[in-house]
Amino acid sequence: MKPFILVAALASLGACAKDNQIDASGGITVTRSSCPAVAIPAHTGDVTLFDPPVSRDARAIDVVASITNLRSTCDDSGAELTVDATFDVIATRTNASGAREVVLPYFATVIRGGRAVVSKRLSRVAIRFEDGQTRATATAGAGAAVNRAAATLPDDIRQQIVRRRKPGDTDAAIDPLSIPEVRDAVSRTSFELLIGFQLTNEQLQYNATR
Repeated sequence: MKPFILVAALASLGACAKDNQIDASGGITVTRSSCPAVAIPAHTGDVTLFDPPVSRDARAIDVVASITNLRSTCDDSGAELTVDATFDVIATRTNASGAREVVLPYFATVIRGGRAVVSKRLSRVAIRFEDGQTRATATAGAGAAVNRAAATLPDDIRQQIVRRRKPGDTDAAIDPLSIPEVRDAVSRTSFELLIGFQLTNEQLQYNATR
């Protein structure tokens, strides 16, 4: 039986095979896009407001809101890769009496290599409850731009990744991403747009331990 060989293909080669498809050589084709990935970091997609604010008793829960339906588009036609994201915020409140507006802060952070913060922007989303209404929804968005050159793999690294390996080659069973210089280059050219509620330390701890 032929060994499986991991071949990570750049987006420009994505038309040759579908993502995660085993090709004729026995390898697996994985598409890598230069566009920043968009995601919600763990424990930041929800926020709970209490009344009184210092309480953490379930009976004191005032408003609960969640980020959902995160969607993104990317324009990679120019020197800057621009990504725009939109999402919905669904909120519920305990007391339905009276009209009320709740304003929640959220962040949009660009991360490079999974660790380095490139930029961070804070915005706010307003959620309007009508009298007698316990559930309300609002839509918000965020965007970012990444330099194309910074998000592009050097040609020598690219060749190491996409080079076809045949059964019997000395490196046939070696994942290119296990090679330190390849792994580091992929990390340096990988960007993410992370979106979540701007939480206090107490709110973040509550989300992580509830």
